[in-house]
Amino acid sequence: MTTWIWAAAAVVLFAVYLSWTAGRLDRLHARIDAAKASLDAQLVRRSAVALELATSSQLDPATSILLYEASHAARQAEDDHREVAESELSLALRAVFAEPAQLAALVAVPGGEEMVKEMTAAVRRVPMARRFHNDAVRAARAVREHRLVRYFRLAGRAPFPLAFEMDDEPPLALTPHGASG
Repeated sequence: MTTWIWAAAAVVLFAVYLSWTAGRLDRLHARIDAAKASLDAQLVRRSAVALELATSSQLDPATSILLYEASHAARQAEDDHREVAESELSLALRAVFAEPAQLAALVAVPGGEEMVKEMTAAVRRVPMARRFHNDAVRAARAVREHRLVRYFRLAGRAPFPLAFEMDDEPPLALTPHGASG
């Protein structure tokens, strides 16, 4: 009789463990969704500020066109091509702000200093948001790779989480080191 009690207790403990793991996995997927929404908001904000700067007539025409095309492409990109489009916007921003004289000229025009502050804030938030998203993805993947999670299909029908890989290096002139140097 005690064997049955111990077996029942083991089954109950195993079921509790599976339930706890499924709940943890669900929370991790919710964290990924929140981090993805935050990343998306920061990417949209960065492209919006870049688009505003490109159409502000505070840059020379060639630079404005380069920045406009990259920011417009980043805003219109499908999910499959978003990483590439956002990386190209990062490259365009680094090209625009590669010259310290360009930044100084932009700050000198009316409204330019505020535009630079907005752009600085936007380009600094993207790497943080991407890091939070990718950390959440890494944590969910670690749980999903456990044998019991796979055998008992505890992830349900949730898609396998994918990291967002892009070039998010900010222009040197918009970093604290570049601004002081």
